Parts: sequence; C-alpha cells; structure tokens
Amino acid sequence: MKLYKKELTLLLTLLMMLMSVVAAPAAGAVSASASMILLYLDKTEAFVNDEQYELSSPATIIDGSTFVPAKFLGDSMGFKVEWNDVTRTIHLSPPGYEIDMDVDNKKVTINGAEIPFDSVAAIVNGSLLVKLTWVADYMGAKYSYNEEFRRVEIIHFPTPEGIYVDQDSNSRPVAKFTTGKASYRLGEPVKYIDLSYDPDAEGLISYDWKGNKEVFFQPGKYPVTLTVTDTHGHVSKEFKSYVNVVDEPYLSEFEYPIYNKPVGSSIKADWGIIWSHFNKMPELSKKVTEVTDRTLLLSDSPEEFTEQGILYQDQINGKARLYADHINGTGKKMTMAIFATNNTDKPVTITTTNKGEVWPSVYANLIGSEASVDFLLNNVYDQKLTVPPHQSYVYAKLPDFYPGQGVNLFYDLETDGELQMSFVVAEKLTPTTLQQLHQLPYTGHVRGTFPISELQWNINATNFSKTSVVTIGDNKSDPFVKGYDVARKENVENGGNYGVVYKIHADKPRKMAVMMMAKGGVFKGPFKVNGEMIPVPYSGVVTAFDGVTLLARTTGDEDALDIEFTPPAGSAFPIDLIFYPLEDKK
Repeated sequence: MKLYKKELTLLLTLLMMLMSVVAAPAAGAVSASASMILLYLDKTEAFVNDEQYELSSPATIIDGSTFVPAKFLGDSMGFKVEWNDVTRTIHLSPPGYEIDMDVDNKKVTINGAEIPFDSVAAIVNGSLLVKLTWVADYMGAKYSYNEEFRRVEIIHFPTPEGIYVDQDSNSRPVAKFTTGKASYRLGEPVKYIDLSYDPDAEGLISYDWKGNKEVFFQPGKYPVTLTVTDTHGHVSKEFKSYVNVVDEPYLSEFEYPIYNKPVGSSIKADWGIIWSHFNKMPELSKKVTEVTDRTLLLSDSPEEFTEQGILYQDQINGKARLYADHINGTGKKMTMAIFATNNTDKPVTITTTNKGEVWPSVYANLIGSEASVDFLLNNVYDQKLTVPPHQSYVYAKLPDFYPGQGVNLFYDLETDGELQMSFVVAEKLTPTTLQQLHQLPYTGHVRGTFPISELQWNINATNFSKTSVVTIGDNKSDPFVKGYDVARKENVENGGNYGVVYKIHADKPRKMAVMMMAKGGVFKGPFKVNGEMIPVPYSGVVTAFDGVTLLARTTGDEDALDIEFTPPAGSAFPIDLIFYPLEDKK
C-alpha cells in the first residue's frame, strides 16, 4: 500500500522524535526512591528532582485535559517508549501493560483491548503527547496541578528492584532476606530472616536458596542467594547477600548437632572422634528395681527351626508375658501358634492386656523393631479366652510364614488359673496337632522361664558435670536375668534380656542431651521417651560405634525424664545411653 507524502512525513517525524528528545533522563536510570517530576504548561523546561531538562515539546492542555510528552515521561518513570518498525506503531511498556499506538489507524491497543487514539494521545508539533491522568495511573504515580505556577507536579514511586512484569499483568515477586546478626561465630547457627514478598499479594510457592548453610566452621564471608516463585510461576530476580563468620569458637562440628539437630537425628562421626568423646565415661548412679509380678516365657531356640514341633512349653498362673522369635528353616510354608492347655478341673480365662505383633519378614532387624514398637505403644486390649477343663485351645495364631521368613511376638496376659502355654510350629493346625508334635531340641540362643519381665532404673541425672553413661545388655552393670529351661531342666540366663521392658526414670534432670550408641553390633529398635516413640534409626540400621542417635534434649526445667525400652530381636548388645551436659550458649 502506498503512503501519501504527508503521512510518511508524519511517521518519520515521530520516529525522529522518539529517538532524539533533548536531554531526557536515561531510561532505566531511575532512583530507588520517589521522584518529583515538574512540567510547566507550554514551557519546554522540566525538572526531575533537582535535575533540569529541555523538552522538544512542552506539556499542554487539550480539550480540558493535561497532555504531557510521552518519551520524557517514560524515561523519567522507567518504562520504554519506542518505535516498532515492523508494526509501524509506537510501543509503551509501563509495568503490567503492553501498549501499542497506531497513528495511521487512530487506535490504541492496551493488552489486546482497543480504545480511540484521540481519547488518550495527541501529536503536537511532531511529538507524541499522552493524557497525564491515563499514563500516570498505569505507573501508580500521584499527580496534581499547581495553578499558581501553571505546573504539573508528579510524584512517582518506582517499581522496586527485582520486580519485572510479564504480559499477563502480574508482577514478578521480590526475593529478599537478611540474617539475624551482622556476624556469626564458628559453629553458631545462622538465622536467615525471609523478607520476600509478592507485590500482587498472591503468595509465594517456592524458594530457591543457594549457599544458605545452617552453620559455618571456618571464618570468612560466604555468599548466599535467593530467588522465589509466585503462584503464576513468575521467578524473582536473584537476591544476594553474605554471611560474615568471625574466627571465634562457639561449637565444634561434633558439638553442633548435639545442641541443634532434632531429636531422632543420627549424628555420624568417625571412630577417632567417637573414641575421644565417649571413652571411659563415668556411669550415672542408678537404683534398680526388679519387677517380679509377671513371668516371662521366652522361646528363641531353635531360633531357626528345620522341622515342625514344640518350640517351648511351660506353666503360667496369673500375669505372664509370652515372647518368641523364630525363623522358618524348613523349606516349607509353616504356621506358628500358641496353645493354651487347661489341665485343671475348672475353666480358666485368659485376658490379653498388651501385645506386639509383626507380619513375617526375611528382615530380622525389621521384625524385631516393629514388634517392639507395637508392644511399647501400650494399646488398650481386653481380649478374653476361656479354656474349658482338660482342653487345649489356640490362644494365638500367626500368619503363615514362608522359608527364610521370621516372626517376633509379645503377649502380656493374665489368667485366673493355671495353664500350660505351648509355642508350636506346624504345617497344618488340627484339633490334635499339639498331641502329635514333639519337643524340638535346644540349639543355642535363649529359651526358658524367667521371673523378671521388667527392670526399673531410677537414675541420678541432676548433679553430674561430665558426659556420663548407663549401659544396657552388658551382663556387668546390667546383669542378664536368670531363669529355668523346663525342657532341659537347666538354669539359664536371658542373654540380651530380650522380652524384658526397661523403665528408666530421672527426677529433675539437668540440661542435657540423651543419646544412644550401639556397641555390640547391628541395632534397630525404638525408644519411648516421655511418651513419644523415637525409632533408632528412622530407616536402615546402625552399626557399632557408627556415631550416636539423639533420643532427647532437656532444658533443666522438666520435673522428670522417662525412657521405656525393650531389646529388639535381631539387634546386638550392649548399647550405651549417653548423658551429655549442655551449657547455656549465648
């Protein structure tokens, strides 16, 4: 399409105007603080704060509205005003908007919506002027007219650094943070204070930190950066600051997690560090009470059975605990059950008060740990079974377990008479199974009847000043419970005290950390601390002297500390409970 000479001259004039406004402030060089812009009607002089500029075309009144030079206003407020040679339009980009002014067709497109050109703009002496009220509203500027000086006064608050606006009229968020202190000591936790925000108040959905370590152990200045993303997926400009670490000790790398890591955390360290910190620790004094009101029947031999039969069998009357740990070594699917036989002339009722059960598994540490968790939960049970005189009933039947799988179980029960309890494994259970099975031979491990199923330790954790210890399962400071194997007619001891519950109590404990360290080998099991279950570890297993696990941290203001524990099947002993004094760090 051919252009008339007059129209071509106009377009060339507009292009020259946009490229060469005299002495206009540079776009992008906007102050971080508010700007005062002064424009005088029909005068070419203008001011931005204290700087004076000469305009190619002054502000003027058209049909009662104030029109101001577009290019100067854009440069002063930090948005682009430029000629688009492809679309042959003038493009303005105030925050959140894309504006195209088509002088040929006398229309203005704002984010796709059209309005008449003459309603917001005018060409005066070859310069583009725009209506002040229209463009200032886009920029969030405040404006007024000083009639005495015939002056337009505009106060502009620039978009904060880091905010960029996309075509969907939604602002990018702003990333910002500071630290709680100007400097930090070696091993002192760094507090990062998030100051990020979304100008559209729509919220932030993700943070991308780099270098924000929670602690530093070498002096220096460490760079930390942050970008944030809002709900529209807009990403902020990267914000960068520094953490200043001075050469002044606060906590060592080994001490830091003891003071700061969450309860349940595993604190890894090499053998040398473990040995230097926890070798030859003094023992905390303790008062031991052996609870003898519940008989423990323990069946763990043959631990891996190779044929069906009776694993263990003995009499109970009153409170009892049944404990078994076995592995199927037969090469066949087997069923494990506990029979209750009443050899008296009166019916006897069994009431189950607590139990710990686990599905069969090939992972010995897992079944021991999970059965211990179930038992230490102390769920309320009131299950009753009445066995008639001279009858045998199945008290408990476990799920079938396959070759190589193991089972572990606890049952606390009470009877109102004497019963014979039999742990059996068989290919199939029938009414005559018990009579058809024979006693399996002893092959090591633990088997027997024990008068003690609970140990209560009252420890003095109030007035110690050095890292101290109590040991579980060493047969020295914690002797193994003695009992009797009725099948072999021999005195035995419960090596490892499996099936025994430890209740450890400390009145008025000092400020300290309580940790567990494995010493005998692989360990996996729970501790119940003030009613809260702490798995050790949360996943996998720990090995001997492979660091410590944090069980509790006290403030020195508690009335008491209570720890419940039962040795989990599949774990090795002894283990140490380490009591580590904590100082008041400032």
